[in-house]
Amino acid sequence: MPRPTFHFRCIECGFVTLSAAQDFRCAECGNLLEITDPGWKSHSLGAAGLKSIWRERRSSNLPLDLSGVWRFRELLPAPASERHVITLREGNTPLYELPQSSRSTGVLRLYAKHQGMNPTGSFKDAGMTVAATFARQAGYSWVACASTGNTSASMAAYAARGGMRSLVLVPEGKISWSKLSQALDYGALTCQLRTDFDGCLRLLQELVRRAPVYQLNSINPFRLEGQKTLALELLEQLDWQPPDHIIVPGGNLGNSSAIGKALLEMRDLGLIPHLPKLSVIQAGGANALVRTLREAGGKHLVSVQAETRATAIRIGNPASWQKAVNVIRSTGGACEQVSELEIAQAKAEIGAEGIGCEPASAVTLAGLKKLLQQGFVKPDETVVLVLTGNLLKDPDFTMEFHRGDLFKGTIHERESSSLNPFRHTPIVLDANLDAVIQTLEQAEKSSPIT
Repeated sequence: MPRPTFHFRCIECGFVTLSAAQDFRCAECGNLLEITDPGWKSHSLGAAGLKSIWRERRSSNLPLDLSGVWRFRELLPAPASERHVITLREGNTPLYELPQSSRSTGVLRLYAKHQGMNPTGSFKDAGMTVAATFARQAGYSWVACASTGNTSASMAAYAARGGMRSLVLVPEGKISWSKLSQALDYGALTCQLRTDFDGCLRLLQELVRRAPVYQLNSINPFRLEGQKTLALELLEQLDWQPPDHIIVPGGNLGNSSAIGKALLEMRDLGLIPHLPKLSVIQAGGANALVRTLREAGGKHLVSVQAETRATAIRIGNPASWQKAVNVIRSTGGACEQVSELEIAQAKAEIGAEGIGCEPASAVTLAGLKKLLQQGFVKPDETVVLVLTGNLLKDPDFTMEFHRGDLFKGTIHERESSSLNPFRHTPIVLDANLDAVIQTLEQAEKSSPIT
């Protein structure tokens, strides 16, 4: 590993320090810290050299090279020794074409970068490998997070892999059991708190100031450094030709901040000729960033009481809101919100592509449709949707949708009939060949393959 040369810098006042407190906030002004390194602006290998070495590592069987995160280690904070690194061969996620969604939206070049294909099924793994590595290097035996589900699963897995113990704080009754089951199986001490995600995060901030516990939420800047590699890998898959737009879901806003940071660093290093526009899409019931930009001009956070079935982004007080505002403005992106019905339909449409995703990921396709209507995205442009979680992260949502129960008893029940063409309800039949053939023939007539 190269000698560590990184330091921490405040995103507000620019204060620079070589170490950070456990809340990862600036000692001068209290804002969040980010990690920076002089080598990320002018690396000795140059753009061509970096691209070459990253490409060569794809055929290597060395543990660090098998990771789609550590393969890009020249642009990551370097641990003191390779033996500290905790990896589950994260990253290396596919970039899919979306032919059906391309036809329905009219966008000629439409892709999905599927981070749900990571080891624990979400984008969190890309950041967790780096943050957990530095937790182990610092000698911590306990790591902790507040979570809506995906962070807890990822943290628990990497803690177990690295010989550490993990504490998970989740809001009671507001998390997918599929995600919680992962944390339990990986051995996490799991506490279901009678509050929402934001309440869990506040309690975690108090905890790390009083106990020797290392915080692994996305306010930890090591997390965001790992998540930068999503953008590096994406541009490599596109032969370093930037798309016109990258569209991401918006929850706690660490991922959009990380992707934006990577894009700016790639431009500074000459890896890409220009910046794509980075846009963030939120659920209408958890639209803190949307309201922050529209009502406060991005100057202060407008918190909301979050409510959406897309549980991964059910966050009303996003920690990285200021970082997200900065990257949206730096890249010329947009911020939009979508309804519960729009999310459900988009999720079904992504499922029809044969890849699927969890509900929060589907806001990207739903948001693309709105950005097209507004003229912000043009049909002849190249668009990449970032899918953050696997279909199996929330099977209850999927089953309720296809059974027609998802919006039963809600204000959306009447208008949800518009989703009927996208539903595929299981059919109960007698064990009779004629009945099966008749059902097959009916299906062929009602929805032939095009």
